Order: sequence, then structure tokens, then C-alpha cells
Amino acid sequence: MKRQLPVEFIFQLFSLIIAVIIIHSIYVSIVRPNATAILEQQAVQINANADYVPERSYYVVIRDFEQETCFILMFWAIALMTYKSLLTAKERRTLTMDLIPLSQGTSILPEDAREYSRPVQALTENQQQFLLPRALLTALHRFRSTKNIQDVSNSIRAICESESDRLDSELSMIRYIAWAIPSIGFLGTVRGIGQALAQAHKAVQGDIAGVTQSLGVAFNSTFVALLISIVVMFLLHQLQLNQERLVLDAEDYCDNRLVRHLQT
Repeated sequence: MKRQLPVEFIFQLFSLIIAVIIIHSIYVSIVRPNATAILEQQAVQINANADYVPERSYYVVIRDFEQETCFILMFWAIALMTYKSLLTAKERRTLTMDLIPLSQGTSILPEDAREYSRPVQALTENQQQFLLPRALLTALHRFRSTKNIQDVSNSIRAICESESDRLDSELSMIRYIAWAIPSIGFLGTVRGIGQALAQAHKAVQGDIAGVTQSLGVAFNSTFVALLISIVVMFLLHQLQLNQERLVLDAEDYCDNRLVRHLQT
């Protein structure tokens, strides 16, 4: 697992850089020019017709810096969750392998533990770092040394619990992003309300265009941030569900394919 940490850090860094470049390029080339053109067209229509009601444009809703930041964080979080999902899928493939080849009614004695550990040790170095191979090797070594089935069960349960804690702790960055997205939206709300209050004297004189535009910034940033937060939290919970199922299935694999066949 130590070898994966630098790779994961590099992936986090480059995925953030790529998200910033892509989203900012889209905003500079597409979103903000279209939003500016739409606002100018709506201003002309309002001056020409007092009864004109401007339509709500998606470009105008997402044009501010807070929304851009939220989209960057969303795609960064999706990239991190995709990386975690791929690792989980790789580990799940080991559950389809027959790592403990046993025929019906065969029992495993303590002196047979070394022989049954050879298929697991024949896996690649990366595969041996997965949860299931580590749990099986630990259980076989414990059974060979202690000749106690209860100790084997406890060792499997301890490894699965520590793996569950590790997977949960590695989601801390994604949880932080999920918390930061609505917070950035609220910052946009505060900025918009502050700009609206700064132009209150114009509203008193009858010019409410600046106030309404600033309030639009406030409400749009909150709307976009909360919507993105819902999507990110849904994907995060799906990832957690897959990881928890992986741990439970690995523990069941050890119980059904190994522990039940042990005999002292």
C-alpha cells in the first residue's frame, strides 16, 4: 500500500490542474461571452419594452467565479472517486479467483497451511497487497502457528476492520470537497448581497438594475453550489457502499472458502 500513496498524490495533483484548465477554458471561451451577450440583449429589450420579462439563461446562472470554482471542485471530486472506484473494481476481481482450491468435504490441517498459501503467494506483487490475499495469507499463517480456528477468525475480522477504517480515512479529501462546494456557494451569496447593499442608494433613486444583478449573483451561486453538492454526495455514498460491500464480501469469502474447512 505504500507504493500507491505517491501515485495517488500525483493523480490528485494532476487531476486538479486538468480540471482547472478545462473548466476555466470553457468559461473564458463559452460561458462568460455568451452570458455577457445575453445580458446586453436583455438590457436592450428592457429599455425598449417595460413589460419585457427576461428569460432565465443557464449561461447567466453559472457565469460567476463561485460557480466556476464549484464546477472545478466537482470534476476534481469525480476524478478522485473514479480512481477509488477503479481500485475497488480491481480488488473485487480477486473475489472471483479460486485462491483456496478445495474439493467437497476437504479439510485443511495446520500442517497443510503452507501448501494452501502457495496460490495466494503466486499472485503478482500488486495483487498480494489487496484485501483478500492479505486476509487469506494472514489467516493461513496464524492457523499454522497457533492451530486455533478462533484466532484465525479474529485475525480475518481484524484485517477487514482495519481495511474498512483505511478506506474510510482515504475519503477525507472527497468529503472536504463535498463540504467546500456549498461553502463557496454561500460565499457567493454574501458577495452578491454585499454588492446589492452597496448599490442601495441607486435603488432609492429608481435604478434597480445593479441591485437585481447583484442579488442574482447571490441566488445563482447558492443554487448551483447546492445542486453540485447533491451530485457529489450521491456519488460519494455510492463509492462508500461499494467499498463496504468489498470488505464484507472479502470476509464472507474467507469464512466460506477457508475457515469452515479448517480442522485441528
